[in-house]
Amino acid sequence: MIQSATGLVLRTWPLTETSLIVHWLTPDFGRIATVAKGAQRPKSPFLGKLDLFYVVDFSFSRSRRSDLHVLREVVLRELHAALRQDLLRLRRATYAAGLVEQATETETPLPAIFNLMLGFLDHLCRQSAGPQAVFAFELKLLRELGLEPDWRKTRLSAGAKKIGQALAQNSWPAIARLKPTQAQITELREFLHGFLIFHLGRLPKGRAPAAVI
Repeated sequence: MIQSATGLVLRTWPLTETSLIVHWLTPDFGRIATVAKGAQRPKSPFLGKLDLFYVVDFSFSRSRRSDLHVLREVVLRELHAALRQDLLRLRRATYAAGLVEQATETETPLPAIFNLMLGFLDHLCRQSAGPQAVFAFELKLLRELGLEPDWRKTRLSAGAKKIGQALAQNSWPAIARLKPTQAQITELREFLHGFLIFHLGRLPKGRAPAAVI
């Protein structure tokens, strides 16, 4: 059965010398994996259209025997090219992708998390974002998972609590205008590190370099 989706490329890696496995985040099918047969051949219709954080309209044939489906057609919609021009932006995007992969199940519709990830990537591309952008992504993801902190019960300072609530609730443009102090950034970084480990068991690699100033 052939199905169509819009997806964000979360990861790719070689299956053979010419074929790729592509992991996607989609709103309707959640996280799925496809094999792009012959994607690395010079005349492949997939060539140049399957890379990290590309947004693609695609079709795939669903496998009856495994969770690895067959990619059929792709139409590239968005490159998020700015992520490839700044190592820190790329680290933050990669960490966010790893966090989504860890916190969600495959083959489960994830429209809100798909939109959250797109919003975060667009924010990274448009703004010289500070570490509060990473904290905002973590908090917004926790809220979608039903795990947002109860700010009244935390031991954060009043200022850090206020910043944390704003990061969880505000739009990306409003988040870009926030000016937390260094002390508040340090408080939130340490608090969220422990909170995420408590609820998710572990953190994907890359949080420390993603959350630097």
